[in-house]
Amino acid sequence: MLGFAIVCAVSAAAWIYLVAAHGGYWLTSQRLPGARPVPPRQTGAGPWPAVTAVVPARNEADMLPATLPALLGQDYPGEFRVVLVDDRSDDGTAGIAAGLAARSAGDGGAPLTVLAGQPRPDGWAGKVWAMAQGAAAAGAEAPEYLLFTDADIAWAPGALRAIVAAATGDDRAVVSQMALLRAETAWERVIVPAFVYFFAQLYPFRRVNSPASTTAAGAGGCMLVAAAALEKAGGLERIRGALIDDVALATLLKRDGNRCWLGLTTDVRSARPYPRLAALWHMIARSAYTQLRYSPALLAGTIIGLLLLYAAPPAGVIAWLAASGGAAATAAGVAGLTGWALMTVSFLPMLRLYRLSPLRAPALPLIAVLYAAMTADSARRHYAGRAVSWRGRAAERV
Repeated sequence: MLGFAIVCAVSAAAWIYLVAAHGGYWLTSQRLPGARPVPPRQTGAGPWPAVTAVVPARNEADMLPATLPALLGQDYPGEFRVVLVDDRSDDGTAGIAAGLAARSAGDGGAPLTVLAGQPRPDGWAGKVWAMAQGAAAAGAEAPEYLLFTDADIAWAPGALRAIVAAATGDDRAVVSQMALLRAETAWERVIVPAFVYFFAQLYPFRRVNSPASTTAAGAGGCMLVAAAALEKAGGLERIRGALIDDVALATLLKRDGNRCWLGLTTDVRSARPYPRLAALWHMIARSAYTQLRYSPALLAGTIIGLLLLYAAPPAGVIAWLAASGGAAATAAGVAGLTGWALMTVSFLPMLRLYRLSPLRAPALPLIAVLYAAMTADSARRHYAGRAVSWRGRAAERV
């Protein structure tokens, strides 16, 4: 019992550090500032820079009617156009996009170019290759910013104006917002808030946003990138094999000396449903081991770390309640209760963001154990020779 008490004490100490000193990762305060005018620029081209949105799309015929009209209808005062890269879909994605664009054009919406994707060259991840084709097509119009977004992302009318104002007003080469994921079904409510919480724990947004920190990350559903900065850093070819493209792109640009920003929003939302646990499991397991760089040591450390941080505290409390007494059992229980209380409090802001009951917070240890199982399954898939895929197309054998 003494050894277990020490484990619980280590876990409690770790939670004290995480809550007090780990970049405020658990707070949801990293948001874009309120609407403000764009500062005058020296280019003489007007106050609002030209923006081209690049939308990689494969088999998105079901999603586009719910998302593309809002993107085309952005309330943006500057020049704005959209390039949708149809990655050889077999469900009529290109035709659906063209029809939506025609209707939007009649209402004054942004022009849309539907680009037929070319076969993926060796060494390129599927989504990055689609992004690169869209960026190349956008380059003909010489936009100052590229907006990388996904086909399942729904945009509030003024969302583009807000992120462009944030980028130009604070001289940032990357402004990225974590789209509000769907949390409507029972399993979505369990898995989704924890997914964003764990992502923020891995990449604390305050550190991402600090020029003094080397931490870099982005959210692929909404990444506004300065075209000149991307070209100077070597372009998307520098991350051509990246399966976690958003983090790779932000890292590339920050390492090249650029200022980046990542935050939360309710104005950019994912419309993609994950009605069953299997769909959510696949979403996480397809890239978890990639994030660990296919390292067995990192895998073991991650699983042990998850169990130490999340499972040990409630286990300490249970052991304390079950024991007949003793100093070691009491120490394990007090330390366990401390750690459990801190993790519960730290999960509350994320639940509030997703408008879910705070009574869900004490169950975070169970969700973390589920994530540990997903991570282990990701490694199993790798060693079974299963390919990581983007929208059903194999991106690369892993």
